[in-house]
Amino acid sequence: METNDVMTADAPGYPEAFAERYRAAGWWRGETFGRMLRERAEAHPERVAIVDPGTAPDGSGTRRWTYGELDARAGRLAAGLLARGIGKGDRVVVQLPNVAEFFEVVFALFRIGALPVFALPAHRDSEIRHFCAFTEAAAYVIPDVNEGYDHRELASRVRAEVPTLRHVLVVGDPGPHTALTEVPVEPAVPVEPDVPFEADVPFDGPEPHDLAFLQLSGGSTGVPKLIPRTHDDYIYSVRASNEICGVDENSVYLCALPAAHNFPLSSPGTLGALYAGARVVLTPRPTPHVAFPIIERERVTLTGLVPPLALVWTEAAATTPYDLSSLDVLLVGGAKFSEEAARRVRPALGCTLQQVFGMAEGLVNYTRLDDPEEVVVGTQGRPISPDDEIRVVDDEDNDLPVGETGHLLTRGPYTIRGYWRAPEHNATAFTADGFYRTGDVVRRTETGYLVVEGRAKDQINRGGEKVAAEEIENHILAHPSVHDAAVVSMPDPYLGERTCAYVVLRTGAEPVTSSALKKFIRGRGLAGYKVPDRVEFTDAFPQTGIGKVSKKDLRAAIATEVAAKER
Repeated sequence: METNDVMTADAPGYPEAFAERYRAAGWWRGETFGRMLRERAEAHPERVAIVDPGTAPDGSGTRRWTYGELDARAGRLAAGLLARGIGKGDRVVVQLPNVAEFFEVVFALFRIGALPVFALPAHRDSEIRHFCAFTEAAAYVIPDVNEGYDHRELASRVRAEVPTLRHVLVVGDPGPHTALTEVPVEPAVPVEPDVPFEADVPFDGPEPHDLAFLQLSGGSTGVPKLIPRTHDDYIYSVRASNEICGVDENSVYLCALPAAHNFPLSSPGTLGALYAGARVVLTPRPTPHVAFPIIERERVTLTGLVPPLALVWTEAAATTPYDLSSLDVLLVGGAKFSEEAARRVRPALGCTLQQVFGMAEGLVNYTRLDDPEEVVVGTQGRPISPDDEIRVVDDEDNDLPVGETGHLLTRGPYTIRGYWRAPEHNATAFTADGFYRTGDVVRRTETGYLVVEGRAKDQINRGGEKVAAEEIENHILAHPSVHDAAVVSMPDPYLGERTCAYVVLRTGAEPVTSSALKKFIRGRGLAGYKVPDRVEFTDAFPQTGIGKVSKKDLRAAIATEVAAKER
């Protein structure tokens, strides 16, 4: 028996026996994000919740929203969205950079039970068209121009192709669309911190077991799958992350990575900070010359980075003129952080390192603040919850002894039971008894910590950004001169992995160069980080014994070549 109709309609829900167990254990406490913000606003309306420094280097354009202001903005926007026909269960693709309006929008959607579909600023036509069409999105929220790219033009193209897309809401100059500032209206009852949540606007709001949002997977095939997260399960993960990471009302969290990404949302992230009544500080870019003065000015206490950025920060800290002494904790995740690099953090930045290994589908592992140095630098942590069930298995799903390397399977109170509207994929991505096949290859220590050894799925982890080989191959194959394509990872000392596309051209076709093929792929509206870093032309691919392309051999060949060049 499933726990609710929304989940049974679009994705497998938690079986009732498990739901009862998680509630009885106190993991699920019947909270929603909308009510959470209201409670914080009632408790401390004048405390600063969001700091948006803008793009001025000296912070002269900084905006500060209190909890009371954020709650009121979310309430007025929620009422405005309802007035425009956007309500419970509607999907809204949100593609905003690190700006304060991101939180105004998502909390308004949380409040009315509409589902944010979190897109990253780097996504382009291919991804956005898919998200809007697949989810039958009612609205799409964008900036006007970000990093030189005009999202309004993208929105016009997508809106012309997706009939359900009724609204495009723009932060900034709306062009042919609707300015976000035009949407909010005063609710029937004024939104004040002492007014009960239910009195804001008359509507059938979300319940704790309802879906809160759709997150993107880093899937290994095609465009990203959509991950359905409920209020109950996600709030548990951020609350428990706060406890593990020492986040309280005095914390100042710097959102350095894209705000919509799962890591800076929840580990412990911006939502964890807001749950604690702490302060969230945004940075438009995570580079040291932008982030370091913000850390000094706002007295940031913790932040999260992917390994390549952590390396850049540790190198830049030696010569920075800025005072980073407020920084207590640096969380590093999104990809494996090598032991050698991990050892550099404390001497360079003077703060505690916490390694984070997790996935948007659920399971999150942390090293603990009081762990010995060898555990912090040599493992990727242990699970959040006593109810996180971990299996390490061989290729036939047989459980392996502690210390042996195998495939990671997991089940627990904040790990999904299935992707959204993907029954065929769910049949292979989950076991019959509900364990998620993560695609990670790990070994488990005697103390329950995990050491990540690699990926089993056909996926490239490019500095924390997951690139699905099949998606890129499909775009390459659209070129008229291409006969076949195989995209694999190649080792890189900075990003961990980069993408290498092996290409077989059609016999007698017009010749094409590496740069021309990259330009063609980029022109198909693909995010820049997905364009292959390297293109190699070959007459044929190596094959397995049953005639499949042997990507194992291709990976080995490029790794050998890279290693030879480094010697």
